[in-house]
Amino acid sequence: MKIVDVKARIFAVPPRRMETEVPWVFGRLAQVFVEVTTDDGLVGIGEAYAYGVPKASAAVVNETLRPLLVGEDARRIAQLTQRMFQKTHLFGRYGVTTFAISGVEMALWDLAGKRAGQPLYQLLGGAAGTRVPAYASLVRYPEEHEQIRLDAEKAMAEGFTMLKVHQITVPSVAMAREVIGEDVPLTVDINCEWSPFEAARMAEAMHEYELFWLEEPVWPPEDYLGLAQVQASTGVPLSSGENACTAHQFKAMMDAGAVTYLQPSVTKVGGIAEWLNVARLVQLNGFELAPHSPYFGPGLAATLHLIAHTGQGRWIEKIYFDLEVELFKEPLQLAGGVYTVPDGPGLGVELNWEALAAFEVADG
Repeated sequence: MKIVDVKARIFAVPPRRMETEVPWVFGRLAQVFVEVTTDDGLVGIGEAYAYGVPKASAAVVNETLRPLLVGEDARRIAQLTQRMFQKTHLFGRYGVTTFAISGVEMALWDLAGKRAGQPLYQLLGGAAGTRVPAYASLVRYPEEHEQIRLDAEKAMAEGFTMLKVHQITVPSVAMAREVIGEDVPLTVDINCEWSPFEAARMAEAMHEYELFWLEEPVWPPEDYLGLAQVQASTGVPLSSGENACTAHQFKAMMDAGAVTYLQPSVTKVGGIAEWLNVARLVQLNGFELAPHSPYFGPGLAATLHLIAHTGQGRWIEKIYFDLEVELFKEPLQLAGGVYTVPDGPGLGVELNWEALAAFEVADG
């Protein structure tokens, strides 16, 4: 079961044309998919975080990690992951280095599941359930744009049972709450816009809209003491973690009492095993898990398996738009706001390479 090749490929698939043309935060999304091939002909797939940095993530896989892995036994996932972390620590423990490791490690687990003939959740020890509710995660629109109302109404009609907006004004949050009513959980993602003082002021201003959580309100995101002060002074539950890598950063976040909801991202945190390390820490320390997954490819499929296996996390994040082409040969099953976890071997999905070919980007 020797590794004969490790390859990262970049694809930039545009979003499907929206009903209303308005400015929003996402353009053409460049994604990095990783393939690990073994001498018995099996190929595992993974996804490395890439939004904004696709060539950097792909370069770490192709130029730095590949030489460490070719010729090694693909079944020794823990040892190979440790080797990748140790041999790259001089480049910086976090950021694109860990993003790349995440994609390779995910592909190794996909290989393991394919070799065993078992879905990932079964390989990990079974599932608490194989249906995972999703929440609709809207993109950011200009202030009180009517599209907020239209998207919120559409998401509720489709069966989603929680809504996230990325708005940073009180009236736009009020719009979303008005549409979905009092009983649907509403979360607001700020994407690290404010100082702790400003975050506290805005959290108090939004308090009447009963936020389920306020996500990453503080810049920089690793200002855990600042986050803790905002949460303690306002009583608004906070969430964070999409920008954290490895369980060590999550432990520091929990030690500081920074947030209520921890948000590991499998394409960023270090992969499958490191995501599970975070989930165990969250459970042992009495916090809540709210996985981060605004993805369309293997990263989304892996997150479904991890939620199914652990039973932690009440929802999976579904970024509320689709891409121009379906990335998988068999699309993930989403009906009534609920995903059915793929039950095929490994991640249970196969990338639609034929459709993706038109969107491949040279990594040079």
